[in-house]
Amino acid sequence: MQSYNKWIKWGLGALAILALIGILVFFGNYFSKNNVDNSHDTVTTKSNGKNGVQVTGKTNNSNYKTVIKNGHYLTSKARGVTASKNNNQFNMISFENGLLDFSKDHFSPSDYVFQEGQYLDSNTANDWLGRKSKDNPNGLNPNDNKKTDSSRNPIYLQTIEEQDYMKQKDGKLELGGIVLGLGMNTEDTYQKEQYGANFVQKISAEDRVAQGKEMAQEVVQRYRKMNGISNDVPIVVAMYAQAPDDSLAGGNFYSWNKSASGDKLGNWNKLNYKTVTLPIQGSQDDPNQKSPAADLNKSFTNFTNNVQNFFPNLSSVTGQATYKDSQVKELNVTISTQFYSATEITNFANYVAQVAPNYLPKGVPVKISISSSSNMQAYVTKQANDDKYTTTILGNN
Repeated sequence: MQSYNKWIKWGLGALAILALIGILVFFGNYFSKNNVDNSHDTVTTKSNGKNGVQVTGKTNNSNYKTVIKNGHYLTSKARGVTASKNNNQFNMISFENGLLDFSKDHFSPSDYVFQEGQYLDSNTANDWLGRKSKDNPNGLNPNDNKKTDSSRNPIYLQTIEEQDYMKQKDGKLELGGIVLGLGMNTEDTYQKEQYGANFVQKISAEDRVAQGKEMAQEVVQRYRKMNGISNDVPIVVAMYAQAPDDSLAGGNFYSWNKSASGDKLGNWNKLNYKTVTLPIQGSQDDPNQKSPAADLNKSFTNFTNNVQNFFPNLSSVTGQATYKDSQVKELNVTISTQFYSATEITNFANYVAQVAPNYLPKGVPVKISISSSSNMQAYVTKQANDDKYTTTILGNN
């Protein structure tokens, strides 16, 4: 009898354990399903691809969601294509960041999804940025008139950047608008003979603007003929003046236009963008200095003095501030060091993150790059809406 009662107890215990497991599995599946159903960070949309197209989440309302296809970020088909070598890397930073900021005024991040340009491929971009000739009838830059003095035809158009803005509708992504950035040269470097000395041809503002307007009109007409771009998809064009190669700052956007439908542009609108290099040389000695960056320059100088006093092994501290309508929109700081040990790099980066909020602007994105002569060592960054800086140590190898 005792043995019989023992087996009953064991049986009841086993049934209780099985019942408990069943309950846990049920509620685990229930909450897992609810979490998936209520997640809005990644939206899978219909696609002919095996894994489909996805839309990423975003950290705040000032940033765009972006497109992932088959598990990979959808890169631009013509990224990095330029008419000639761009020796001023600040141009690229100002151009790409400024174009994205400009686009937010026309395609709100709350309504549109950002997609890298998918209509202009690299081969076509190379043809367009080339000189017009018998072999390249699609060249937008003027033909080579074989002149070697100021009467030569310069290269006006340096680069074209396409940004696509998508709308989510019924589980699909549809093209909602296109932004095109046209980078125009303010000077053109050339050689009178192969492997000879470099010469610089200045391009007047009047000539650059006139040529840019004609090229923008032609580019819009060509885009309207591309497959997948309907007649009523808005196309916005932003014109950018490249800074000279020896400039310590990037260029500026100076005008924009829009084709709401068809292949004709409307009226041109001025843009008040400006890129300023910090510290501003000589500004402290000019009491009448009216630069929009005057106040920022003072605080940036104080920031530089602070970090240089704390860590004397610094080669230089420079900044590039982007302004729109006299308001700073972004700040990029470069700190060159002579650090060698991992502890020096870590301690310095942490110190920069600690003091930066006391001097550098609030309400705008700030990126501080810390590097030696041979490699990048650390990043100290913050988003526009953040108060604290995030430190990323890359090492010293």
